[in-house]
Amino acid sequence: MSNPVIETEEHRALRASVAALGKRYGREYFARVVAEGKHTDELWTEAAKLGYLGVNLPEEYGGGGGGITELSIVLEELGAAGCPLLMLVVSPAICGTVIARFGTEEQKRAWLPGLADGSRKMAFGITEPDAGSNSHRITTTARRDPDTGEWVLNGRKVFISGVDIADATLIVGRTEDARTGKLKACLFIVPRDAPGFGRSQIAMELAAPEKQFELTLDDVRLPADALVGDEDAGLLQLFAGLNPERIMTAAFALGMGRYAVGRAVDYARTRQVWKEPIGAHQAVAHPLAQVHIELELARLMMQKATHLYDAGDDMGAGEAANMAKYAAAEAAVRAVDQAVHTLGGNGLTHEYGLATLITAARVARIAPVSREMILNYVSHQSLGLPKSY
Repeated sequence: MSNPVIETEEHRALRASVAALGKRYGREYFARVVAEGKHTDELWTEAAKLGYLGVNLPEEYGGGGGGITELSIVLEELGAAGCPLLMLVVSPAICGTVIARFGTEEQKRAWLPGLADGSRKMAFGITEPDAGSNSHRITTTARRDPDTGEWVLNGRKVFISGVDIADATLIVGRTEDARTGKLKACLFIVPRDAPGFGRSQIAMELAAPEKQFELTLDDVRLPADALVGDEDAGLLQLFAGLNPERIMTAAFALGMGRYAVGRAVDYARTRQVWKEPIGAHQAVAHPLAQVHIELELARLMMQKATHLYDAGDDMGAGEAANMAKYAAAEAAVRAVDQAVHTLGGNGLTHEYGLATLITAARVARIAPVSREMILNYVSHQSLGLPKSY
């Protein structure tokens, strides 16, 4: 599924080498880790040694010097092998990108080498129970202590991935503008063991090694240098992280869809009920061909988004990233559904391992932003239609 016109020789080589790594682990490894309640530590460590985890981070801090283009290839290929690393979306893509672009020199030295070599992880906390997809309703607040200069954070977050294995969480809070009195978004690095920073696991009907958490921040005191970037550029910094998040979610969905179609095609080639394998029948073959086309189209939009983002076009990348996430999520859901249907009853068995993808594919439609909010974005920003809210 690579095109020499669109991808460079280096990108094709990266894709092939990551696919080889994924094949060594595969779905059986992933399923075993989930069943045992563990994490994909072995795959994470080997991917780190090969330089894949930090491929998008600056070379001077131990990264590969590439961009989201390269990191999306890593996640897609691991997903296509059946062993995606969800923390790639969070740790190097969101947090690593934000720190690399906006962090102080001290923050870059403290975090980027560890994020690049896999020895450190960061989670990302934006979603709140009462805010949903409306980031303007975020109520987690940060105020300065006038006596010490420290930041004091209070609030709640929900559905935050991997907090138990992260050394810190990049929290989206809001500070009060002294000139206008309005609240504005800001980003803070909150260490896992910070006093007042609590977490509780959310029970999920989702087969994944990464756990989801609700976070509480109760007078969490942070040093002045916990603020990432400029206090007056919060939204710019926030969306610099959200665009990679959408792109990487697209990569996650594409990998999942490719894995499901691959399993279905293998089955359809060999499963014989009548004279010919079932893949010879158009009622089986055409739906698989259709979802394959949809995945390819979604990948083209994702590649557009990665190239725009890596070129520094944040506005253009915002539109393309949202479209890519929407297209990939829809394609993945349909691909998984068709794969399960192709296998019939076998598609629901533990042996073939496709049924768990039904729930997993749904995640890409919902998170990190729902498909309806993406349609709102496109209708307002791309088409210029008025808002209803």
